[in-house]
Amino acid sequence: MQENGIRSKVVKKYKATTNSKHNLPVADNLLNQNFETKKPCEKWLTDITYIPTDEGWLYLAGVMDLHGRAIVGWAMDSRMKTELVSSALKQAIGRAGAVKGLIVHSDRGVQYASKKYQRLLKKHDFVCSMSRKGNCYDNAPMESFWGKLKMEWLNERKFKTRTEAKKAVFEYIELFYNRRRTHSSNNYISPLQRFEAV
Repeated sequence: MQENGIRSKVVKKYKATTNSKHNLPVADNLLNQNFETKKPCEKWLTDITYIPTDEGWLYLAGVMDLHGRAIVGWAMDSRMKTELVSSALKQAIGRAGAVKGLIVHSDRGVQYASKKYQRLLKKHDFVCSMSRKGNCYDNAPMESFWGKLKMEWLNERKFKTRTEAKKAVFEYIELFYNRRRTHSSNNYISPLQRFEAV
């Protein structure tokens, strides 16, 4: 790499998106790094990431169905509030359906532990699961997706506005990742092909 002037892409900026310093109840880690599924809508992973723009941070919440790794719900905003994660979950429900007993796994962040978000889970008879404190491996497939988004699509791009960044995120999730990007865990078909194959 050195001889050919090649270097790896590195995401340099870091911003914490998990505030677990709260007094709200946290759920047990029911998922326990078992990322295997037999059909869609058994297990969903959720998380928040961030994208820098000249206007400030753009926060992105995502919901991944572990059966095929498709992003079934997502939402973006300039603020990292409960409404952000609730909007992503509502979109996932609208697109993939609400199956009683579905496990929805997240970190222990205040948005996911909030009463409003927890009411939304209970309304649809979902089962809440949360990662152990500070353990990113408990949500590894979602963390891997954020890495792909940033390395493959966003890393060398500079966004003047949040609107520009939103357009780029939409293109990656809806036009490339879900529909065209092959996945080794899917026998090299796209996430939506696996998700819709059942």
